[in-house]
Amino acid sequence: MLSKSQARAFFLGGTFLFSAIFVFLTIDTLRQNDTRTNAQNLTEDVLKGKEIWEKNNCMGCHTLLGEGAYYAPDLTKVVERRGVSWIDVFLDDPQAMFPGERKMVKYNFTKEEKGQVIAFLDWVGKIDANGWPPKPNIPVDSIATAVPPQTTANVVKVAQPEKFSQLCVACHAVGGKGGNVGPALDHVGSKFDADYLNRWLIDPQAIKPGTNMPKLPLSDTERKDIVTYLSALK
Repeated sequence: MLSKSQARAFFLGGTFLFSAIFVFLTIDTLRQNDTRTNAQNLTEDVLKGKEIWEKNNCMGCHTLLGEGAYYAPDLTKVVERRGVSWIDVFLDDPQAMFPGERKMVKYNFTKEEKGQVIAFLDWVGKIDANGWPPKPNIPVDSIATAVPPQTTANVVKVAQPEKFSQLCVACHAVGGKGGNVGPALDHVGSKFDADYLNRWLIDPQAIKPGTNMPKLPLSDTERKDIVTYLSALK
């Protein structure tokens, strides 16, 4: 049993010690705050993007840094995971990218507004959140429909273009990696010639009215690189 004086000393000593620890941790947190919150990159576009995010109540469906609703995916690292080009196309028409699956509203953002939203999401993704969100055990790009055994034996000598990995793999699979919204493209070079593939990428609706594939914002060089790659998939 502690005497009254000992109990008083224990209480005061503990209070002083833990108060000092609390003050130290607070000061240390404030000292690191600007760096860890990516404050140096708070541009005008980031602030405008945050206003658009809040105005449209995006957190009613999505989470950022673990805060928000869990109806739709967490978007903390969405720019790192999907890339700017993919998000830009997706925001034009979510249903076109995932026909029959996505229930996200088509907001009809202007090009400037899309850039601001992406800038905001990019800023959030670079906040030091101590490893949040955790990376999935299975890479997102490995989730695909089953691929016949013979397709995995194909050796493609043409490197996969950057734009293809940014946009096309969200819907299509090659060698078992990619999305399953559209058909796998493992043998597309055997089915269609380069001219057809080029015309398809210029305007899918002109080739097949009513197709779910959106018109992608590709430059002539980017389209040529993708056609060359697809033509090699035989």
